[in-house]
This record gives sequence, C-alpha cells and structure tokens, in this order.
Amino acid sequence: MNHSTIPAAVLAAALMVALGAQAGVTPEEAARLKTELTPLGAERAGNKDGSIPAWTGGYTTAMPGFKNGGRRGDPFAGDKPLYSINAANMAQHAEKLTDGTQALLKKYPSFRVDVYKTLRTAAAPQWVYDNTFKNATTARLDGEVLRDAFGGIPFPIPKNAKEVIANHEMHWRGEAWQTDFRGYLGTANGQSVLSVEATGDFQMPYYAQGKEAKYNGEYWMIRMLNSGPPVRAGEALVGRQNVDQDKTASWVYLTGQRRVRKLPNACCDTPTPASSGVASFDEVDVLSGRTDRHDWTIVGKREMLIPYNSNRMHTPEKDSELLMANHFNPDHVRWELHRVWVLEATLKPGQRHQATRSRYYVDEDTWVAVLADRWDAKGQLWKTVWSHPVVMPDLPATTPQQQWGFNDLISGAWYASGVVNERKQHYRIVPSRADSHFTAEAMAAEGVR
Repeated sequence: MNHSTIPAAVLAAALMVALGAQAGVTPEEAARLKTELTPLGAERAGNKDGSIPAWTGGYTTAMPGFKNGGRRGDPFAGDKPLYSINAANMAQHAEKLTDGTQALLKKYPSFRVDVYKTLRTAAAPQWVYDNTFKNATTARLDGEVLRDAFGGIPFPIPKNAKEVIANHEMHWRGEAWQTDFRGYLGTANGQSVLSVEATGDFQMPYYAQGKEAKYNGEYWMIRMLNSGPPVRAGEALVGRQNVDQDKTASWVYLTGQRRVRKLPNACCDTPTPASSGVASFDEVDVLSGRTDRHDWTIVGKREMLIPYNSNRMHTPEKDSELLMANHFNPDHVRWELHRVWVLEATLKPGQRHQATRSRYYVDEDTWVAVLADRWDAKGQLWKTVWSHPVVMPDLPATTPQQQWGFNDLISGAWYASGVVNERKQHYRIVPSRADSHFTAEAMAAEGVR
C-alpha cells in the first residue's frame, strides 16, 4: 500500500489507537466550559427541584481575621440541618446514600447524617480555569500515563473512568503548603489510638504556575516528619508521585535503624506506614496511585448525599470533641446533596488485591473522590472510605486538608487522618520549595530522634 495516499488525519488517528492514547475533546466541545459547564467541567445549572443550585462562581470571600495557616473557621456556622437521617428513616433516602453510609447507619446507633443546604463553593484561580480550557483539547492518556496536560483539570469533559480518575489525582488544592496533623486509629472496642503526629510539606509541581517547561511528570510530593507518638518520633517519609506510576517512589527514615529505606511497593493494597498499616496506599485521599489492577467503568452521574463544606469539623478545640468511639461526631459533620460521577472498579483476572470490587463517588464541581465502598474476596462490603472537603476561599478551593479515612465494616476498626483540632498550624500556603527538599538525602539529614 502507498501510505502517501492516506490522509494525515487518518494516519494520526491510527497511530493514537496503536499507542493506546486517548485524545481530548474537540474545540466545539471545549467551548461548553464557557457556557453550560463550569470552568472545571461541572454542570453549571442546578437540578430540577432546586435542591442543587446553579454554580455562580464559588466561594471566594475569606473570613474576617483569618491568617494564613491558622484555624479556618466555618463561614456557614449559622446554618441548621434541613433534616437528619438515622437507621429508622434511612429507607426514605436510600437512593441518595452510598452502601457504606447505609451500613454505618445500621451498625452504629450513634451515627447519623445531618443534611444541610447545598452550597456550590468550588472555585479556583483564573489561571487554573485557563489551563483547564487548554487541557480539554490537548490532554490524553497514553495507556495509564497522562500526557499533554498541565496546571488544570486534565479532562473537564471526561469520556471514560480513567479520565475521571486523572481529574481526581490532579484536582486543584494549591501549589505548595504545609500542615500539622494527627492520625488516629479507632479500635473496635471504641478507643482512639494516636498513630501519627506530623508536619507535612506538600507540593504539586503540576500546578507550578509559569513553569510548564520544567514539568517532568512528577505531580505530587510529600515530605513528612513525625513528632509523635513517642515510639515513632523522628521517623520521616518522602514520596514523589509521577504520572508514570513506574517512576513513583517513596522512602522512609526509621529511627531504630538510623537509615533511609526505599519502600519496595508503595502502591495498591500495600499498607501505609502513617496509618499503622491499617489503610492501603490506594486509599489515601480515597483514591490514589496505580489503577491497572482493576477494570474501570463509569456507572453514571448521580445526585448523592456526601460530606461537603466540612469546616465545622475544625471548630472543636479538642480532638476528643470530634472523635467518637466508632466515627466522627455527627454534630460536626456537614452533608450536602451534590452530583457525583460514580465509578466501578473490578479486579482483573490474574491480578491480586484485597478489594475485588470498589465503587467511587467523585464530586463533579471539584473532582475530589469524596466517598468509596470496597468489597473483599468473599463479596462482603468491607470498607467505606471517605474524605471531608472544606472551603478555603484564600486559595480559593474546596478540597480536603489531608482529611480522609475509612471504616472497616467487618472488624469495626476505623482510621481518621488529617485531624487538626489541637494543632496550631493548619493548611499554610508556602513558597514553592526546591526539588531537592523532597529527596531521601534531605530527609535523612532531618529525620533524627
């Protein structure tokens, strides 16, 4: 065959298929981001009965007296619940509750869902909107690897589940920040055990404004130094997440060994050190890391009750006021009705993972994976995983502050990360750090008891 007679567009399309690449949308489709869709790709209009309002720009007004890094108050503290859901009336609201939320209502009489007025607070800087518009037509997935995207949501008009996952991984949460936080393991008999007390430096080179030419695919970095509990004081961790997961790497510093070790398999259902081994790496922030062990599908978009605008979780001055025996204190948790993308993950033949099936709920406004349910090899509903987005008008953004965790519905244990109530420094915006800050060598120099 004389290839010179084949149109260039046909050759390009064939090449993309051969390489497994999935291209962005057409310019005509992308134009919807300036009309019926928000700049990040959500439906701009409200729903039919008005219980979900139209998006009008998000929430960008900082609270009076707020200082960078300080306790972020609740701008909606005066709101009262529209209604509450417990085990007795759960059936009336079942279609808007995840399986995991329903299981918690059945298992714990003290658990309830207080539903508040829906507030579409999601917002981002204009330059993030501009980059999202550009990404819409250029971003592509080369197998599992994100290409030709930077500084915004990669696929604001997603065509498949993998694109929705990429949006969650790259959701806007700032470029560089530092936070002090605690993590607690809740035991089946109702005790809260401190598993980690740390200062974390976080950075997203993917959102390094004006530095697209230097971006090498490393999109998220962490350097964490433990100050407690005493048995773990001085331990440290560095992680560098890459769009090519084969290049993702993490290192830990262990005080007892006084040396840095590279984690051999920091992905999937491998236990995370910070959670005392009860949470897996792919449960951090509800959903993270490799996706190639499962087959993924979009179930659809649904209206669901999810934790949202959870600033009231930061208002108690004591951790004990927030933590109950088996879950967060419902008095301090805000639930709202939002549209979410629902994704299903099913374990591929020949692959191994403790969760053979999972279902994820990704908020359309922020692309944050807010809830997930996981089933074990016996087909039992095993875990319900969650995060609690807070509104941060100073960024602006609506995103969890490392505030994620899960409930084990079989054992009764649970885990809560990102508890900041007794910490002096919450999310503090900081200047971008040098790449060398997020290295094993730098961690080794600092991580000593």
